[in-house]
Amino acid sequence: MSLWLAVVAAGVGCYALKLAGLSVPESVLDRPYVRRATELLPVALLAALIAVQVLADGPRLVIDARLAGLGAAAVALLLRAPFLVVVVVAAATAALLRALGLP
Repeated sequence: MSLWLAVVAAGVGCYALKLAGLSVPESVLDRPYVRRATELLPVALLAALIAVQVLADGPRLVIDARLAGLGAAAVALLLRAPFLVVVVVAAATAALLRALGLP
């Protein structure tokens, strides 16, 4: 029963958060620093999620083939490769390094 309570509570919380965002007055959203923060916040959150997925193994900080894959993806992005190519390059780099015996 506690699992369903947590699911319902999370759903209500998500709905309340969405409602709170929709009820913010337009005058607040038109402020330059609020607009800048709302433009940069998704980028910062995505970067943090990527860093955690690439550099963390539980509570430990690790450097392994995932970091090399991220580097290869960054190079592919700098070369203006399409998104699918970036993903394939990153996965292939990490897989190749792991096949060669690197962690």
